[in-house]
Amino acid sequence: MRIESIRLKNFKAFRDIHLRDVPAFFVVVGANGSGKSTLFDVFGFLHDCLKGNVRQALDKRGRFSEVLSRGRDPLKDSILIELQYRMEIIGVKRLVTYSLEIGEVNGAPVVLREILRYKRGPHGKPYHFLDFSKGEGYAITNEEDFNIEDELLENETQKVSPDTLAIKGLGQFERFKAASAFRRLIENWHVSDFHISAARGRKEASGDTEHLSESGDNLPLVARYFHEQHKDVFKNILSTMARRVPGVTSVEPKLMDDGYLTLRFQDGSFKTPFLDRYVSDGTIKMFAYLTLLHDPKPHPLLCVEEPENQLYPQLMVELAEEFRAYAKRGGQVFVSTHSPDFLNAMELDEVCWLVKRDGCTEIQRAKDNAQVAAYMADGDMLGNLWNQGFFDGVDPQ
Repeated sequence: MRIESIRLKNFKAFRDIHLRDVPAFFVVVGANGSGKSTLFDVFGFLHDCLKGNVRQALDKRGRFSEVLSRGRDPLKDSILIELQYRMEIIGVKRLVTYSLEIGEVNGAPVVLREILRYKRGPHGKPYHFLDFSKGEGYAITNEEDFNIEDELLENETQKVSPDTLAIKGLGQFERFKAASAFRRLIENWHVSDFHISAARGRKEASGDTEHLSESGDNLPLVARYFHEQHKDVFKNILSTMARRVPGVTSVEPKLMDDGYLTLRFQDGSFKTPFLDRYVSDGTIKMFAYLTLLHDPKPHPLLCVEEPENQLYPQLMVELAEEFRAYAKRGGQVFVSTHSPDFLNAMELDEVCWLVKRDGCTEIQRAKDNAQVAAYMADGDMLGNLWNQGFFDGVDPQ
């Protein structure tokens, strides 16, 4: 279920953009304040809307007026988020569109329109399998019966709170196939907010252990889970660490005498392992990334901002290859970076840069720039071209 296009209107700095042909591995470059974090926050926003409601997601970001693009009128203008993705339905991969429009009515945020649509056959317009406005609407219950006419599809009328996504409630029921699948997709997104301080130290030996959390605070627990339940995966992580982090020969999730769990790192130069609090930030971060990227059940979408921080520049190409391998296994990856070394590992169609003009952010694809494409065809690398100023408008003025 890979995202193929993203359309945004009036979402912070993105007044009106449509990003098409999104690859499995996508890297975003831009100056500070250009909108890299905002682009990733689209996914975090939808995730928060699903966990709670639209009002809570907006309040977390300063309320509706702060999320609405500057210069827009909260009484007249609305926010639009539209995603297109491929989904297999009855053996056929179909292009599904999810459209969400949010406005403000009498000072309160409201879902003005929420639509889930796709074509039932090779011809004709996409059919609305879910369509809600201000808390009222319908969803189709027999959407997989493609042998009947549109008029025979069964729709079930429902009501939800005007500030709640319809897919939140309806997505819990298997009879609403598209809504259920899209809800699961959002629930399994991982928008990384990794903090080294959260990953270090003793952890209670209980809680979520199968997947690394967004902050990384359960890293020892996930390491123990891999060590015990996925031995080949853990062995692969350790062999990769040994190749890419000088001196580190082993990592052990250790249950201490007081019942808390911690990580111990073995340096080949010493007999006694080090507790994680004595290990460098870069070592902890690399181990966390490898734990995330070698997850036996990849997230359908992984967003990571500036992975180069605390890591040695020569590790960037290899880290990029780890991200690309993750994408090939089925988990789409979005990365923002300020590292030319990381960018040098990218292919032409995998990179875009953000340009801010008159307070609004535009997106430019590297593959659409004739000069950049020509240099790449001659064997140059994107990081070098960025350093040489060939990414038009990307640098702050």
